[in-house]
Amino acid sequence: MQQNIDSYDFNGKRAIVRVDFNVPLNDKFEITDDTRIRRAMPTLKKVLAGGGSVIIMSHLGRPKKVEDKFSLRHIVDHVSECLGVPVQFADDCQKAQAQAAALKPGEALLLENLRFYAEEEGKPRGLAEDASDDEKKAAKAAVKASQKEFVKTLASYADCYINDAFGTAHRAHGSTALIASYFPDDKMFGYLMEGEIKAIDNVLKNAQHPFTAIIGGSKVSSKLAVLENMLEKVDNLIIGGGMGYTFVKAQGGRIGNSLHEDELIPQALEILAKAEEKGVNIYLSKQTLVADEFSNEARTQLVPSSEIPDGWEGMDAGPESLAVWKDVILSSKTVLWNGPVGVFEMSAFANGTLTIARDLAEATGKGAYTLVGGGDSVAAVTRMGFADKVSYVSTGGGAMLEALEGKDLPGIAAVRE
Repeated sequence: MQQNIDSYDFNGKRAIVRVDFNVPLNDKFEITDDTRIRRAMPTLKKVLAGGGSVIIMSHLGRPKKVEDKFSLRHIVDHVSECLGVPVQFADDCQKAQAQAAALKPGEALLLENLRFYAEEEGKPRGLAEDASDDEKKAAKAAVKASQKEFVKTLASYADCYINDAFGTAHRAHGSTALIASYFPDDKMFGYLMEGEIKAIDNVLKNAQHPFTAIIGGSKVSSKLAVLENMLEKVDNLIIGGGMGYTFVKAQGGRIGNSLHEDELIPQALEILAKAEEKGVNIYLSKQTLVADEFSNEARTQLVPSSEIPDGWEGMDAGPESLAVWKDVILSSKTVLWNGPVGVFEMSAFANGTLTIARDLAEATGKGAYTLVGGGDSVAAVTRMGFADKVSYVSTGGGAMLEALEGKDLPGIAAVRE
């Protein structure tokens, strides 16, 4: 039975909390962006304030073995500072029984990187490249068998389980999807997860209309399922970024050297036809800022998106496109934004994405519900100082995408079961 973090009695209990502390570190192991750590603090502080203790577990990076550069010990001091209590550290997440048992109310313990163990992801490691199918099958079976013991050990440290790691909710890993079964009556979502779930429900289940989705990014292939699911829900679909050129070409436009996927032209035409059938307005870029090479220092010019000269490639949405999109955004009651509309990482081609961020802040001020997800979109609203001027900024990349595709996320389903 799923519990509620606000009503649960943590007094004298040890809570094992799955967070997402997969933060960027520089070459001196200094945290360059602590957003994920700060977003987890309300949940951790709630447990401590309620007279409980916390055992914090997370992954960092994608290690294939135990490597110091992926050790969570590098972030212990900062987590202690944010939490306001000294955080102890267990240098082996599978050998922390004594430390967990000794925790007193108000104390915290951070476990070492979960992904130092293959059992967390449930995938075998170190297989020879020429391993036979039988060897691969046996290795997978062995990891799955030992995964149960891995999860059982983690669960043994605590009296209750909290999942507050939306960024990994789409992974059926030990600490996200399997551990919850050991706490049938003592499992719950943290505040971050509750916020993410509510935000997704606000756009996928409870959206006020007109509802506009802005889907950007480089490739149609990575967002195809999202586009198809959105057609069932939105009134307007703005398609920007590199993925837009596949649609422009599908309609007979000239796109020069712009990024596109020829093999997905049939699916692009299908989406356009389905949108027309459902009465969904599709807005592609009318005007494009093109460059003669993929470089911040390239020569540029503004051209119609369907008339990009040979040797030039689309790099950002032009002012005419942005003006049309702004009108659509400002006339909407719900707006979802996932993915940049230009080569955002280059300053010369960041204007379109930054303009969308500004438009969303304005729409929010006029009463619209606005949800921003995906790395570059989040970076844009943050850079513009608008992170607190939109309704919700999601912490999950892959998890957000899979939710927008309409999939049940394992980390959410496990707590609800």
